[in-house]
Amino acid sequence: MTRELPTGFVPADIEGPLYKKWLDAGYFTADAKSDKPPFTIVIPPPNVTGVLHMGHALDHTLQDTLVRMKRMKGFETLWLPGMDHAGIATQNVVERQLAAQGKSRHDFGREEFVKKVWDWKAESGGAILGQMKRLGDSVDWSREAFTMDDNLTHAVQTIFKRLYEAELIYRAERIINWCTRCLTALSDIEVDHQDVDGEFVQIRYGREDDENQVFIATTRPETMLGDGAVAVNPNDDRYKHMIGKTVRLPYVDRMIPIIADELVDPEFGTGAVKVTAAHDPNDFEMGLRHNVPMIIIMNEHGVMEGTGTKFDGMDRFEARRAVVEELRKDGLLGWEKRPYSHSVGHCSRCQTIVEPRLSLQWFVKVGPLAKAAGDAVRSGKVKISPTEMEPRYFEWVDNMHDWCISRQLWWGHRIPVWYGPDGEVKVLGPDEVAPEGWTQDEDVLDTWFSSALWPFSTLGWPDNTDDLKKFYPNSVLVTAYDILFFWVARMMIFGLFAMDGKQPFDTIVLHGLVRDQFGKKMSKSKGNVIDPIEFMDKYGSDALRFSLARGANPGADQALAEEWVGGARNFATKLWNATRFALMNGATVEGPLPEFNSLNAIDKWVLSRLNETIAEADRLLESFEFAKASELIYHFAWDELCDWYLELSKEAFQKGDAAATKRVLGHVLDQLLRLMHPIMPFITEELWTTLTGQESLVIAAWPVADLKSIDKSAEKIVAQLQEVITEIRRFRNDQGIKTSQKIPGRLVVPADLAPYAAGAEFLLKMENGGFTPSAKLEIGAIRAEFDLTGSIDVVAERARLSKDLATAEKDRATATAKLGNEGFMAKAPENVVVEIRERLAKCDQDIERIKAQLASLPA
Repeated sequence: MTRELPTGFVPADIEGPLYKKWLDAGYFTADAKSDKPPFTIVIPPPNVTGVLHMGHALDHTLQDTLVRMKRMKGFETLWLPGMDHAGIATQNVVERQLAAQGKSRHDFGREEFVKKVWDWKAESGGAILGQMKRLGDSVDWSREAFTMDDNLTHAVQTIFKRLYEAELIYRAERIINWCTRCLTALSDIEVDHQDVDGEFVQIRYGREDDENQVFIATTRPETMLGDGAVAVNPNDDRYKHMIGKTVRLPYVDRMIPIIADELVDPEFGTGAVKVTAAHDPNDFEMGLRHNVPMIIIMNEHGVMEGTGTKFDGMDRFEARRAVVEELRKDGLLGWEKRPYSHSVGHCSRCQTIVEPRLSLQWFVKVGPLAKAAGDAVRSGKVKISPTEMEPRYFEWVDNMHDWCISRQLWWGHRIPVWYGPDGEVKVLGPDEVAPEGWTQDEDVLDTWFSSALWPFSTLGWPDNTDDLKKFYPNSVLVTAYDILFFWVARMMIFGLFAMDGKQPFDTIVLHGLVRDQFGKKMSKSKGNVIDPIEFMDKYGSDALRFSLARGANPGADQALAEEWVGGARNFATKLWNATRFALMNGATVEGPLPEFNSLNAIDKWVLSRLNETIAEADRLLESFEFAKASELIYHFAWDELCDWYLELSKEAFQKGDAAATKRVLGHVLDQLLRLMHPIMPFITEELWTTLTGQESLVIAAWPVADLKSIDKSAEKIVAQLQEVITEIRRFRNDQGIKTSQKIPGRLVVPADLAPYAAGAEFLLKMENGGFTPSAKLEIGAIRAEFDLTGSIDVVAERARLSKDLATAEKDRATATAKLGNEGFMAKAPENVVVEIRERLAKCDQDIERIKAQLASLPA
């Protein structure tokens, strides 16, 4: 049966049907009972509220590349998909819907509100899952997980109880990040730090007639109402005499001690700092060291409360302005305001400025857990790629603070702690029931608590399931470096704890962020956000995937421009057309390859280069060098196969003397499409199944390099042919001869090139008949002879070239003079000197080329 491809490549025509074919065939479904070696990756779970952004597209492209390659290598691959319940983000979405109806969650109560969130998920959540299919993700959809699924909830309750019983979870009053709009504590990853132009205000503590007065400087003057002390450095001579004494705090008329602490910087501000232990994390730690009272002066909404002053009832920012105005009127400002730019935390969900707040919360004691996570990498049990990222990992795990895990929300895993009528506290595991009259803690767990269990909870833990036995630890974790601490480190600490020291993954592969074409961070405010769906609609999924993989150097950010994705689409079209040409000319995969030594040098060359490319691309992909592997494959496919091998083989196809070449071409395409499939799965599947008539590339074998077919002598012969053809084409162009115009000419070549001279002449439109040469061109050991009579206006061409030569010689003289001018060289910037040297080198090349052209002209 004739196998044909449509004339044009239209991605939309093939992508949907092919993905459905893969799903229907069950290619992506893992078998825990298989004897094949396992290869496991779990997708960093996107938020249920999310849509596919360019960071997801990069992350998934790299993961899919590894999974598809390993599947073809004979591994039992599990790429496990799922979503995170995204506590704050999801609750905010539903609360906004209720607000549009003039209602709040409190109008419904907890149980009914949570039901509404589940309803929203069923109707509107998970849009990203369909977009993952669009990208071509070869995930096992039968194992799709959600962090609020029953089995994952079972895992959350189990590990909470085990950590609590190991005294690694505790409840205490600590300073936490607090959102006054979302009304909940926030983890560090839920806080965006932004530079804000603030104001420094200098305030005098103590009346003019008081014995002790001190000036402090602050950007948050409203918090002075909660001060419990003033701190100075014990070695600061300005304040040594005041240590241990007290000073009067304005407006609350409270006497507070002056304490000494070595962490106070004498060079900062006035050298004296206010200690507001209930509203600043550093002050809190200092307060613990010196037994400073924790005075809360704001409620959960960020409104001043309990100060006993007229500022009570004011919003914190309104109070800030009012306090400064009152201080000014009362003559208590040393200097009123000074500009001060500093980093301020904002809630990542609503952009409200975060308020440090003393609050009773649940915490994980991370010290011993973090040490185990650090030791796992230091010992080599877990590898980080690239290794340059290891110091960043150690910096975080070695200095990790206890983790606040409680959130004042309704949507999420409710903390499994129950309180008895007489103050009893009990942690309940799965299937355990609280005694009559006990009440459960109102808070839920931080979203990152459940996602930290992802590598093993999704495999059935705490039950010892077949999936857990087969696929844990995960082989590789692929993720962006920006969540190395927030998610990766937490998976490490929980995985090592829950699985008795067995790491959650063997290798952590870190990639960078996708930025715009100018290297700028994408943001809605800048208007430079690139929507991957738009690019897939316009250029196809393969083009986007290839563009992202081609830019993915380990750990480094990459820029992305639409024109580059368009270029990748052109590459796909080139591959389509090359395969179509091959099919039309009888390329085949049937039967064995001809004996290697029986092949001509051109066929040997392409096989040699194919096998070198396979070997190197395999090494690069196994080393997570996606960019280098993509570049290597691109240049073999475009430059060597399409631009050279197909061109050099055209004469054989036209003469009908190409039986061996047809089989070689079929083999090269077969192997190349296998090699490209993990990165560009759709087009390679369509081309390969058409070429081979076989079922699917998804389950085909990965290409293995045949090192015996690497032939350097054949590569040398073809390199000479390439040089000759390139130089003669340039010569024809320089002479103004049209590419389609045939001219009398011949190649005089050494013996080893003699079998290929006619083919090169065919490509160069040279008619090797009887003629008297009027022009000659020497290219290494090869001489090209032409009769240009009538092909060009020799007089006009000589005049044009002579003019170009004079211009080039003048430019060379100018550049030489500048480089020889000591005064100029002493003052010129380095980049200018480099540019002039490059210009001089180009002038030398142009002069040599033009002289050769003049010499080749007929007399």
